[in-house]
Amino acid sequence: MAKTVLIPRPAATLILVRDAAQGIEVLLMQRGMDAAVGGGAFVFPGGVLDPSDQDESLVSRCVGISDATASRLINLERGGIAYWIAALRECFEEAGLLLAYDEHDALLDLDNTDSGSRYADLRKRLNAGETLFADLCRTHNLRLATDRMAYWDHWITGAGRPRRYDTRFFIAVAPDAQSPSHDDGETVSNIWIRPAEALARYRAGEIELIFPTFKSLEMLAGFDSAGAAMAYARAPRPTPWMSPRSASGRDGPRLLFAGDFAYAEVGKLDPENAGNIAYEILPGVVTRLSAKVRRITAPNPGFMTGPGTNTYLLGAGDDIALIDPGPPNDGHVQVLLEETKGRIRWILVTHTHMDHSPAADLLRQKTGAQLLGLPSPDDARYDQSFRPDRVLAHGDRISVAGCTLRVINTPGHASNHLCYLLEDEKLLFTGDHIMQGSTVVISPPQGDMAAYFASLRLLQQEDIAYLAPGHGFLMDKPQEMLERLLLHRMERENKVLKALRELGPATLDGLLPTVYKDVPSRMHPVAIRSLHAHLIKLKADGRASEMDGQWHRIA
Repeated sequence: MAKTVLIPRPAATLILVRDAAQGIEVLLMQRGMDAAVGGGAFVFPGGVLDPSDQDESLVSRCVGISDATASRLINLERGGIAYWIAALRECFEEAGLLLAYDEHDALLDLDNTDSGSRYADLRKRLNAGETLFADLCRTHNLRLATDRMAYWDHWITGAGRPRRYDTRFFIAVAPDAQSPSHDDGETVSNIWIRPAEALARYRAGEIELIFPTFKSLEMLAGFDSAGAAMAYARAPRPTPWMSPRSASGRDGPRLLFAGDFAYAEVGKLDPENAGNIAYEILPGVVTRLSAKVRRITAPNPGFMTGPGTNTYLLGAGDDIALIDPGPPNDGHVQVLLEETKGRIRWILVTHTHMDHSPAADLLRQKTGAQLLGLPSPDDARYDQSFRPDRVLAHGDRISVAGCTLRVINTPGHASNHLCYLLEDEKLLFTGDHIMQGSTVVISPPQGDMAAYFASLRLLQQEDIAYLAPGHGFLMDKPQEMLERLLLHRMERENKVLKALRELGPATLDGLLPTVYKDVPSRMHPVAIRSLHAHLIKLKADGRASEMDGQWHRIA
């Protein structure tokens, strides 16, 4: 049976800004807790495109921009104006603000009692599906103030989420004679707030933000006025071309979109978009990632290992180096021996969890290869058979198989975790420090959340083009990935603090359903380990304490 391909739904968001006494402010709407995505988070008004957003009567009412210009600005062949229209419509539905000109070419005054009451009723009818936006504009002879909008950014939800969106962000100065109001459905509250204050409140665990909102606020915090932000948005600047990429696999040809797991790898390996690169990882299949690097995945797929553990082969000559030999699977070992013709001279491991290093001993017996890495801690969850011939240290440069690797010590997921940077390709072999499609489990005592934070920040200082994870495809935009991971961990830490405040003294089992309510219950036995790691970090930070199995928040 063919697998379902989840294509991102087109969506639009409108960032509204204004000048205030202490600088630029932005409007944030809080989603209801039952929202399908980002329940409880503060976001900009926005939502998915509706077929009616393509209505010719609406397109003709757009001021100062044609479909051709709108499409060019957002890298589409046609139909781009619908994103502008959807952003205005969604802003009216969710926030009660309507950027439109009346029959006198003046911006609507909704603070006026009569017009405010009339448009509040129209908004209710629109949200109830009793009228269309096109009908509303036609009946009241409105022209859409698209001339007051500027294109801001483009975000696409990553693969693996139950819902995916291809969202265009716009920015506009809020109309003076209109006041926002939430709809008590999709949105439950609203605030005007300085971007820097919103970021500070997020970091303090007082409000929740999603990543695109966070990044937009971070950028907006750099402007001292609404006019400066608009000038930046209107100035010519490069915008990423988010085109689909063709790929192949067992279910036939497929189009990939930004955020799909294989998207970056397919783009790197198939720049001409011929469609001959795989969108799936199959065990035992050799994938050439560069002239020096090949990948073979072990047959150990699972919810903790994704498609399986990746083994990387380095070198283009007779002598081969190998990173992460994988589990002690005879079939996998045989494939590695056949692909290298038994000429494995060096075996490096990122860490000694049981899905990464145990095959090293089997391969050494057959090839005499030298083992490099860090010894296993005295812990049953680690491979005690791995005994390195050379113990590596942070900053070591290793010359193997015609490649130079720099060792980066990255404890956190495992106490003996290393990453390896192939410097001339700017390719980082991440082991389990950075995974694709899931967050890394931090399991005390060898797993250490504070060390994991520090290791992520350490990698932010490196010049990296691609990540080669222990599970999954090549990933691009490594600095964005690192920032996402840090923000995700900070958000989870804030949830721990919030739960401690709301529940009072609580056990791990008592905290788990609240802190990880967004995680399927089947994952809770794993999530509780990371919860414990967060609490240990908070205790070290002086923000929590523990007594007799009960955890307390320290104010």
